[in-house]
Amino acid sequence: MLKHAVIPFLMGASLLVGSPPAQAATSLVYCSEGSPAGFDPGQYTTGTDFDASAETIYNRLSQFQRGGTSVEPGLATHWDVSPDNLTWTFHLREGVKFHTTPYFTPTRNFNADDVLFTFNRMLDKDMPFRKAYPTEFPYFIGMGMDKNIKSIEKIDDNTVTFTLNKVDAAFIQNLAMSFASIQSAEYADKLLKAGTPTDINQKPIGTGPFIFKSYQKDSNIRYTGNKDYWKPEDVKIKNLIFAITTDPSVRVQKLKKNECQITLFPRPADLKSLQDDPNLKMPHEAGFNLGYIAYNVMDKIKGHSEPNPMAQLKVRQALDMSVNKQQIIDAVYQGAGQLAVGSMPPTQWSYDTTIKDTPYDLAKAKALLKEAGIKEGTEITLWAMPVQRPYNPNAKLMAEMLQSDWSKIGIKTKIATFEWGEYIKRSKSGENGAMLIGWSGDNGDPDNWLDTLFGCDALRSNNFSKWCDPEFDKLVKAARATTDISERTKLYQQAQQLLKNQVPMTPIANSTVYQPMRKNVEGFKISPFGLNSFYGVSLSK
Repeated sequence: MLKHAVIPFLMGASLLVGSPPAQAATSLVYCSEGSPAGFDPGQYTTGTDFDASAETIYNRLSQFQRGGTSVEPGLATHWDVSPDNLTWTFHLREGVKFHTTPYFTPTRNFNADDVLFTFNRMLDKDMPFRKAYPTEFPYFIGMGMDKNIKSIEKIDDNTVTFTLNKVDAAFIQNLAMSFASIQSAEYADKLLKAGTPTDINQKPIGTGPFIFKSYQKDSNIRYTGNKDYWKPEDVKIKNLIFAITTDPSVRVQKLKKNECQITLFPRPADLKSLQDDPNLKMPHEAGFNLGYIAYNVMDKIKGHSEPNPMAQLKVRQALDMSVNKQQIIDAVYQGAGQLAVGSMPPTQWSYDTTIKDTPYDLAKAKALLKEAGIKEGTEITLWAMPVQRPYNPNAKLMAEMLQSDWSKIGIKTKIATFEWGEYIKRSKSGENGAMLIGWSGDNGDPDNWLDTLFGCDALRSNNFSKWCDPEFDKLVKAARATTDISERTKLYQQAQQLLKNQVPMTPIANSTVYQPMRKNVEGFKISPFGLNSFYGVSLSK
């Protein structure tokens, strides 16, 4: 039914040029790149999931300014911090309404109970709702927040206090991230009583600028503008559709035909034709991102009985120094990427500029493999992403180039891929071999790179290398536990040096982010975090 319902809308979108101005100003189609796994942001870690949920349906206590990294008030109007930086008191915004939908009608406004439900669900595995719908919260756990939040207390309906075990210099930035989206405790209670708690992930309720209407996997997601939004000037679109279009060339065609008004992740080969189209504009920015190869360092890869060659440092060093990065930059990024050296982009404060990349050296790589006892023809598996991301516009081509590079040192590479949700799920469980992945910063803090991607707490979430080094972990946790920027910088730079030497990953590129859209789109901001938000966006007449 949904499939048939959406067809006339898309047809109408393709005729927007000749449609009445009122229609053009009220409906927007966004050609997205993949299907979200669900709509409960706490469960997920990818931009595909967050765009479809956190950025549309929900709000957080604090939030990032559109297009920037500065934190501003969200569902909390302001907050106080104790002198020891361990107690955070949030004063909540009054009069904020949860969405009314065919499946839920709220009887009260947002209050402290919703904050307690949201975070206690992530903290307490014995909470009734968590027991009825057992799920993991990879970001929350991967950042160590489950261990550091000592308690959350409701002072009154509009005041909540978080008490921490240790100082967390990035705490307020972390609460602005997508995974910390506030859920409705009243809706959760209704679902629990009805015996349908999983609906929190399929029939979402939030306070955000758009209300969820329907979802058809691999086809579309439909939303309607929230007329009761607490910041009404931000809702300028009556209908918002995500037209899920995995093929980047098809996204370009749809954009040029005005079948969608905004899209993302164009192939480098399409940039010129997009720039030359008089009906389009293409803002771009240096990406706050990193595309890299993650090496699974486990002794045995999950599901395999034979020893894992990449568990040996010398093997990882050999793979690393046999990657012809410049050829990849030229072929895959085609001028829209810069060669990466470190584990963070150079625009991140505390980036260590003294780190130098390992020289390309096939002879030395072969010698290292021999020292490690690796025979010529040994096979490894390389996972390639099925979608385009800001940090990697063509994972398939990159994988094929790496396959060729590694064949020159006697390594046979089998390329594998899966549907995006399955790709992430399997890799988090440790089934991956070497893996193409990447990251767009989430909050502007170095902790979001080093601890989130390579810390021991992140082994079940974003640490795709499954690399846990006690010395590295000690450094990044010490850095997070002080508010002294110079001390944090020193600790983070030591951590970067250690990570570079242990080679759990090979950095490939920091890419330029291009955001193609129709010329009549107004108010859209490129996010440094690789997210796509439509509040404040409109279509001119």
